[in-house]
Amino acid sequence: MTYKILICDLIGLKFGGDGEPDASEVAGHIAAKGGVFHRGDQAGQKLQDGKLHFFYVPELSTAAEILPLTDAGQYDAVIAAATFIPAASVFPLGGVRIGAGTGNMGSLSWGGPNGQGGAAPLMNTPGFNSVATAQMAFKALLRVRPDLPVDELHRLSVSGEFDTGKDLARHPTAKLEGQVMAILGFGNIGGQMAKLASAFGMKVQVHAREGHRAAIEAAGYAYAATPVAATRGADVLSVHVGLGGGANVGFVNGAVLGALNPGAVLLNYDRGECVDAAALDAALASGQVSHAAVDADIFKAADGTLTGPLVPYLPLAKKYGRQVHLLPHAAADTDHPSRVAGAKQAVDQIFESILNKRVINLKGDLPSGYVDGGAKLGV
Repeated sequence: MTYKILICDLIGLKFGGDGEPDASEVAGHIAAKGGVFHRGDQAGQKLQDGKLHFFYVPELSTAAEILPLTDAGQYDAVIAAATFIPAASVFPLGGVRIGAGTGNMGSLSWGGPNGQGGAAPLMNTPGFNSVATAQMAFKALLRVRPDLPVDELHRLSVSGEFDTGKDLARHPTAKLEGQVMAILGFGNIGGQMAKLASAFGMKVQVHAREGHRAAIEAAGYAYAATPVAATRGADVLSVHVGLGGGANVGFVNGAVLGALNPGAVLLNYDRGECVDAAALDAALASGQVSHAAVDADIFKAADGTLTGPLVPYLPLAKKYGRQVHLLPHAAADTDHPSRVAGAKQAVDQIFESILNKRVINLKGDLPSGYVDGGAKLGV
């Protein structure tokens, strides 16, 4: 039996001698496990019987590009990171998302992004990019808080137009210490964000499932039973709840934003859909939110059409200028070692799932004929 696995995202984020992103570490890992690595899709490739063949096509992005290669089960399984896998893509033996959330894994082979009801297993590789994501989210906060206009002060200093004794009083600022950060969600990234906020002397209020309460309070943070309770009186809101199979679309609504202190900062380095963009627009207009930073996927079709969860924020960036800072889901996906480690684990999980029917880091329901191999957290 020959198995074919599609890899439709970059598995190396540094460039090799040929000027292309270097996938050699993961290719070597596949070979060491007895698999075969191919650059390009399966067309014209020679297959060895009894092997797992991995076809690396990272340039795939849109449904129009992916569906012709996947709509009839041409590949047994898929490994993806940010690329959205359409509902009509068929992978009878499963899929792995490099990273934590699986909102982009839309194939009905596993019944949608949480895996309910499908005949194939859906898996992820949580933990590898948690630290990188939290650091980038906190960097977005430090861009605007404390709110000292460093670029302007630099210009004035260099041009000889500033006198510290006379002019400094015109630029008051406030330190982060003593301010309140509200965190929604206490998974790997939410937990890292709480540690960073605490290190800066901020007070932390966390809303998460009741099962996380003991861990939250043991770490010295305040537990909030509802999102509004978490954001009440907060100066910063950081979102880390995931899509929850669609249940968390618009999770951050007008009521949640309205409980913040006036002039608060919103950080959404989770999923773009988790924040109601219309509610954010209203909060920016009223001054309830002074700055918002969002990191979410955006895709461009051949005709120039833009899609993805970052799109609803584009008008806000034009409307509010520097008050809205957007990234193309880059916070966790620019760290080469993390991506390589996550990709290697995804390969391991594919081998286990296909050859041994053992599912590691299962998302959603366990399909018939498989055994649950438990969780494996990347570090």
